[in-house]
Amino acid sequence: MNLTEEELIRLCKNNNAKAQKLLFNKYYGLLLGICVRYGKSKAEAEDILQTGMLRIFKHIGSYSGKGSFEGWMKRIVVNVAIDNFRKNNKHYYYYDIDELNGEPYLVSDIPDNLEVKDILKTIHQLPHGYRMVFNLFAIEGYSHKEIALRMGISENTSKTQLLKARKSLRKKLMRLNKLPQHKKVEI
Repeated sequence: MNLTEEELIRLCKNNNAKAQKLLFNKYYGLLLGICVRYGKSKAEAEDILQTGMLRIFKHIGSYSGKGSFEGWMKRIVVNVAIDNFRKNNKHYYYYDIDELNGEPYLVSDIPDNLEVKDILKTIHQLPHGYRMVFNLFAIEGYSHKEIALRMGISENTSKTQLLKARKSLRKKLMRLNKLPQHKKVEI
């Protein structure tokens, strides 16, 4: 089947199983990549993806065709990841930014020897709450206000989690000898 995106969406809106399978296969890698950033494990990431795809198929009728379909799907998958985090981390302790004495990092050039795979691996090693806020802020482009609303935390907590995530990332990358000790790097 060689379908345009619009035709594929139309068929999925009509619950065509073959079209749904095509859509799933077409976007599997992209959406799983998002889920891996948020899940604690590959199994959890796959669960997030499955739930996300079910939600996509359930609500595909509400997609109006305005804006990017890929962006619409990404938003749904990120929302499923946030829901999963909230459901599984009810007793997660958040620090208030006023409790921290952390120093902000200055903007600087990232060294050439820093590889994307090292950064992604290090991000995945962050505590789950830090990773959620870091991904939502730094990768997805959410504001602290949006993160706070979606995760059910305060804006200060979002800022604190981001600060601690950046500090932890910097420390871990320096341990890998990927960042020089004397440079301040915005992560």
